[in-house]
Amino acid sequence: QAQLVESGGGLVQPGGSLRLSCTASGSILRFNIMAWYRQAPGKQRDAVADISSGGSTNYVDSVKGRFTVSRDNAKNTVYLQMNSLKPEDTAVYYCYALTDRRDYWGQGTQVTVSS
Repeated sequence: QAQLVESGGGLVQPGGSLRLSCTASGSILRFNIMAWYRQAPGKQRDAVADISSGGSTNYVDSVKGRFTVSRDNAKNTVYLQMNSLKPEDTAVYYCYALTDRRDYWGQGTQVTVSS
């Protein structure tokens, strides 16, 4: 079992930055992949970025060059640094983790980009 707790969301102006954190209950080394998803109102939940246990990363095209996913194994935490935020980045952001047996979701944190 594992729990994922996100934090760091909020209201930010266009062009601003936020850093999201996802802290797991226990070591994140057991997860093959950790990822960030987002879901805007009325839309499906989509992947934003992921990071493997070895540190390899992937990003959706719309955030490349603006978002950075990273992990701190000692703190059992994965981060999503979001720069140059746009109104279309507004969504609930969810943390996701995958083991060999199952996957886990956090409860989500709201990010609103608006002037």
